[in-house]
Amino acid sequence: MPKPCLAITMGDPAGVGPETIVGAWPHAQVHAAARPFVVGHPAVIERAVRLLGLPVNVVTIESPTAAHPTPDCIPCLSAVGETAAEVPPALLDARGGQAAYEALLAAARLAIAGEIDGLVTAPLNKAALHLAGHVYPGHTELLAELCGVDDFAMMLYLGPGEPLRGPAGLGVVHTTLHMALADVFRHLTSEEIAAKARLADTFMRRMGVERPRVGVAALNPHAGEEGLFGNEERTIIEPAVRIAREQGIAATGPLPCDTLMVRARDGDFDAIVAMYHDQGHIALKLLGMHRAVNVTLGLPIVRTSVAHGTAFDKAWQGCAETSGMLEAIRVAALLARSRTSAAI
Repeated sequence: MPKPCLAITMGDPAGVGPETIVGAWPHAQVHAAARPFVVGHPAVIERAVRLLGLPVNVVTIESPTAAHPTPDCIPCLSAVGETAAEVPPALLDARGGQAAYEALLAAARLAIAGEIDGLVTAPLNKAALHLAGHVYPGHTELLAELCGVDDFAMMLYLGPGEPLRGPAGLGVVHTTLHMALADVFRHLTSEEIAAKARLADTFMRRMGVERPRVGVAALNPHAGEEGLFGNEERTIIEPAVRIAREQGIAATGPLPCDTLMVRARDGDFDAIVAMYHDQGHIALKLLGMHRAVNVTLGLPIVRTSVAHGTAFDKAWQGCAETSGMLEAIRVAALLARSRTSAAI
């Protein structure tokens, strides 16, 4: 089977994205898994090459068919405005947000048209995106709009290996995502929670789990303590678990969050449904911050990303962590190979 063709978006040029791409590029595992090319501004990628002092050439291409990647050659599809090369390192800048938006738009359109097999995104800065006039909470919501889907979710996925004991890794999907904590309660519904359990089940099946075990998190301390600390477990989450079970999903919950992730780490669950952003992010990133991969579920295209942000405090100092980018490329290639007519 041919290696999947993957577009890697540059992200915000002020952030660590270009460094993570260039730093990961020479690794043999990247080219064993996929045929990658970068979508962004060649001058920004060349600057990252110089910063890291790597013997790598950047070649400008006009289409994915012209990409012939090797460990020492980075094909770059120039898809952003010239001002991207003028963005100062490690600073919030509307031009950086615009460049990240343009690169994502170009790569997503290629994936939707079937010209590539998937995309891997370097981080954008949400504040810079908004400064550029694109009012989206992040990649996930923007991609969902571009693909025209309503049933979608962010998953953080940690592949097999220490400290996990499960054979297929662990995925954490989020019922609510980029919103104020005060807004979470009014956005939680049984139907949304059950939908996220379905997405988690589908993803883990594609990762090789025959019957995924899905743990559904409680919202309140001690799972509400029989209603003493809140009734959402009884009125919203328990009905969601029943719906998921009726649909053939091996769902369990609501389960207290202070022990749920420990049980998942030890192999009791293959996937977790979290109720809100930090409930899922903090726990999984403590288990494997630099190996974690962001996967958008429910899209008709494959999209993965690193699980960190633009990291302006570390950007353009030559010390950006590359293991997340390596893992994002690996997972995207795996999903592209297993892709069917159904969404992820």
